[in-house]
Parts: sequence; C-alpha cells; structure tokens
Amino acid sequence: MEENNSQPVYSKTRVIITIAAVYVICSIVKYIEFFFIQTDRTFIADNVICKIFSIIVLAMVLAIWKLSFKKIGFDLSRIWKNMLYGFALGISTFAISYLVEILILFAQGKTVRLGFYVTNFALSGATNAVELSLSALLICIAGNIINVVAEEGLFRGLFLQLAKKPFGFKKANFIQALLFGTWHFVSVALELRNGTMNIPTAIVMTIGYIVLAGILALEWGTCVFMTGVLWVGVFEHFFNNFIGNTLHVITETGTDELQIARIVLSNILSLTVVLLLNSRKKKLQS
Repeated sequence: MEENNSQPVYSKTRVIITIAAVYVICSIVKYIEFFFIQTDRTFIADNVICKIFSIIVLAMVLAIWKLSFKKIGFDLSRIWKNMLYGFALGISTFAISYLVEILILFAQGKTVRLGFYVTNFALSGATNAVELSLSALLICIAGNIINVVAEEGLFRGLFLQLAKKPFGFKKANFIQALLFGTWHFVSVALELRNGTMNIPTAIVMTIGYIVLAGILALEWGTCVFMTGVLWVGVFEHFFNNFIGNTLHVITETGTDELQIARIVLSNILSLTVVLLLNSRKKKLQS
C-alpha cells in the first residue's frame, strides 16, 4: 500500500515484517554457508556467499521500498571526510588496545612479538592461518569490503532507515544493534556442532558476541545519526576486521591470547569517543 505521493507507508507492522523477513532469509543462507559450504575453509578464507546474497537482497528490498543505496547512507559525494573519521577511530583505538595488550603480556614475563599474516577471525582465537602473499592480502581486502557493504547496508542502512520512521532513532538503533549481535551467533553454533566448544563456554561466547558486536552497532548507528551517511562505520568496520585478520600478538605460549580484552577495550574506547562527540554536537546545537 502506498500514499498518493507514491512514498512507502512506514507502518510498524510493515517495517517489522520487512526487517524480520530480510534478517531470517539472510541468516538461513549464512548458516548454510557456515555449516555446509564452508567457504572459509577454502583459499577465500572467509564466508562471502552469504554477504553477496545479502547485498542482492538489500538491493531488492530497497527497490520495493522505493529507496536507494544513496538514501540509506552510501552517498559517494560525502565519502572522503567520513572515511578519514572512520579510519581515525579504528587506528587510534586499536593502537591503544594493542599497546595495553602487549604491556600486560610483558608484565607477565612473556616475550612478545607481532605477526602479520592472514587468518579468519573468531573471539575464541584466530583460525586457519594463511601464508602472507599479495593474493592472500587482496582476497582478505576484497572479502572485508564485501562484508562491510553487506552488514552496514543491512543493519545501519536498511534496518535503521526503516525502523527509525515508526519507532524513533534511539529504539531503531537498539533494534539494529541487537540484531547485529545475534547475527554473529553462527560462529558459536558452528563450534558447538563441531564439538570444539561446550555449552557453558558457548553461553559466554554468545553473550560476548552480542555485547561486543552490539557496542559497535550502537556506535556506528550513532555515527549515521551524526553524519547522515554510513561511511564512518563502513571504514572503521573495515579497519577493525582487517586488523583482526592480519595483525597478531604472539608469545611463546600462544597467539592472540588476550584478543578478547583487546577488542573489548577498543570497542569501548571507540563508543566513548563517538558518544562524547555526539554529546558535544548536541550542546553546540542547543
């Protein structure tokens, strides 16, 4: 149903049905790829089929709602300044978190070195290390580009754009953040299926994924509110994934032993910076 001006009706029911349908359909494809196709175990070293599928679904739903990639935040005319903001957030917060991680390991009497090679990312530790080469690096970059376009387009683009009309921005931001957190449960489900994780650990990891991914989702949603575009989140998201895939902290007792602490610190720092900037912006506008 459409109004006379041919604009879509943003009723709560229609918005909820659209978001739920897109989320479930894309999740089903994601679980099929993780459990059966297992693209991450190939030379691609990432699950990209579900992300490409998600981009296709996104384009179809945008057409149905008479929206465009530009309208949900992929405005190329506003990319450069916001790209710098996104990279600045990622680089500064991870520089601090890597430094803190290294200092803690040194304080424990361990010998620490950095390793640069490509792996998959998981909170339980880096997996499937790939020897560093130009092709591996390019595939990693391409995979992460596809990933951020799909996830930012779906969650901070489509879901936030649709939900903010009937629910308001704050509620919409929490909705997309919760969905983004549960979107990452598939990694825990896979380890449970493989028997590499017990149920108590799975519960902890599920909470960890929801909280950590949710923190970033709230932050990137706030960036959309502040800038009107997706680019800050896109480029910080890309940097976070890329650095997690490639830069590893190695000691004589293991690799990325404090990875979770590093990510928690970086995410909290990044969210804090954005919230402070948003508060300052509101004060200047009042």
